[in-house]
Amino acid sequence: MTLTAVPVSLSDPVNARILAVSEDRLQGFQPDPLGEIARLTQLDVETVTERIAAMLRAGVIRRVRQTLLATNLAQGALVAWEVPQENVDFAFDLLFQRDPFSGHVVTRSTDAATPGSTYKLWTTLKVPAGFSIRRHCEVLSGLIGASHFRIMPAKKLFALGVGHTRRRGMEPGSRADVPAEVQDVAMVTLTDAEWRVLEALKREFAPEELTRSPWQARAVEAGLSLADFLKTAQDFQQRRIIGRFSTFLEHVKTLSTGEKVTKFNALFHWAVPAGRELDAGREVGRHHIMTHAYWREGGPEFRNVNIMGVAHGTDKSLVLAHKAAIDGHLQEAGIAVGYTNVFWGGRSEIKPSEISPHAYARWCGTMGLDAGAMRLASGETMLAG
Repeated sequence: MTLTAVPVSLSDPVNARILAVSEDRLQGFQPDPLGEIARLTQLDVETVTERIAAMLRAGVIRRVRQTLLATNLAQGALVAWEVPQENVDFAFDLLFQRDPFSGHVVTRSTDAATPGSTYKLWTTLKVPAGFSIRRHCEVLSGLIGASHFRIMPAKKLFALGVGHTRRRGMEPGSRADVPAEVQDVAMVTLTDAEWRVLEALKREFAPEELTRSPWQARAVEAGLSLADFLKTAQDFQQRRIIGRFSTFLEHVKTLSTGEKVTKFNALFHWAVPAGRELDAGREVGRHHIMTHAYWREGGPEFRNVNIMGVAHGTDKSLVLAHKAAIDGHLQEAGIAVGYTNVFWGGRSEIKPSEISPHAYARWCGTMGLDAGAMRLASGETMLAG
C-alpha cells in the first residue's frame, strides 16, 4: 500500500487554516496546545498534529515552542551596530553563531541616505538580570569591529504577535476599534527551581514530541510531577512571563516547498512630540499589520525617533501603503510626526534569545570572560549606547 504524502505547503487550505491560528492565537500557557488549535480551527486533533509535525520536519515551520515574555525576564534591547561594510557579513555570522543572547540578527538598509543609514546591522539582545547589557555590547563590539552601537530598550510595548498567515491580503488601514493596550516592562525574579521549570518549558519541540500531553517529559526533566509542573507554568502566566504557544514560520528564506512567507521586512520609525509617546504607540499598535510596536528612544543617531514597529509583506508597495495609512491615522488623531523613516530588512537569521543566568555564566566561560566583571555596577542602568 502506498501512503499519500502529508501536504506541507502554505497554500494548502488545511495548513493555512491551522497556521492562521497556531502562529499567534494561542496566548498564555497551553496545557494541551494541539487540542486548543484543533478546537479553534474546528479540525480533529489527529489532523492538526499530523500537519504541524509534517511542516516542522519539512522546515516549513522552523520551530514549535511555548514562548515567554522575555522582556520581563531579562534586560532586552534593540541594538543598531555601525560596522564597516566589508565587516558586515563577518559580524552577522559571529553574532548569530556565537552569541546566544542575540536573537534576531538582521541587515537593514534605507531607500536613501538618511540619519542612521550607516547602521547596517541590527540585533535584538537579551541579557539576564544582574548582568550589564552595555558591557555585553562592548565585548561584542570589539569582536565584530563596530565603530559604534546604539542600545534601544523598549520602554513600553503596544503590539507583539507575528501571524504572517492571517495577515496575507490585509487591507491598508485595517485596525482595531480601540487603541492598543500599553504593556509594561517589569522584571520578575525567579528561584533556581523555577528557572529549571522555565528552561524545560521554553525549549522547542521535536516533531515526535507533539502529542496531547507534551509536558509530561518536560515535568520529569524539571524533577516535578506533571501536576506541579502545570501549576508552576500557570503561576508563571499569572506573573506575566508567559507569552504564547506558537508555530514559527521562516520570515524571508525560501521554504522547501519553494514558497516564501514574506519578502519584505520593514522597521518603521516615527518621531512624535515628548509626552505623546503612549498615544502614538497605542494608535500604531492598533493597526493589524503591525507584528511589533514599541516605544524606543532612537537618540540623535536616528533623529530622536521614539516609536518603532515592524511590518511584513510580500509586496513592497503594499507595505508602504500600510505605512501611509498609519501615517494618515496619526495625523487624524492629532499626533504630529516630526520625522519618519523605513529600514528594510535584508539578510536575516532568527533564534530565541537565551535568558538564563546559568547559561550566561557558562557563555562567559567559553568566551574567556569573567562573569563577575559582566555584572551591573551599583547604580548602573541601561542607557543608549
